[in-house]
Amino acid sequence: QVQLAESGGGLVQSGGSLRLSCAASGRTYSIASMGWFRQAPGKERESVAVIRLSSGSTYYADSVKGRFTISRDNAKNTVYLQMNTLNPEDTAVYYCAADRTWAHLIATGNEVDYWGQGTQVTVSS
Repeated sequence: QVQLAESGGGLVQSGGSLRLSCAASGRTYSIASMGWFRQAPGKERESVAVIRLSSGSTYYADSVKGRFTISRDNAKNTVYLQMNTLNPEDTAVYYCAADRTWAHLIATGNEVDYWGQGTQVTVSS
């Protein structure tokens, strides 16, 4: 099993920035990629950003390209999501996710192996 612990959510004004962190523990050798999903009230869960732990290859949803940056520190088994130029449409619960299969993390999330508990991000206008 892999455990994911998120931190860094909160309330920020439109145009502001936040950084989310996700620390993995347990059988981390079993995961190859990590990423972030978000879900706003009444909306579908959305894959936001994904990173391949070995190569650092990344994926971003169109809605966050140029504003969000995903990075990793393999020595700490930690992934970060730097979110800049936030707007109210970014308000959601953000979930860290991990999987051995890249494709699971850029899809709906229904097949993702491991999830964090979620952290609220609220952007005020």
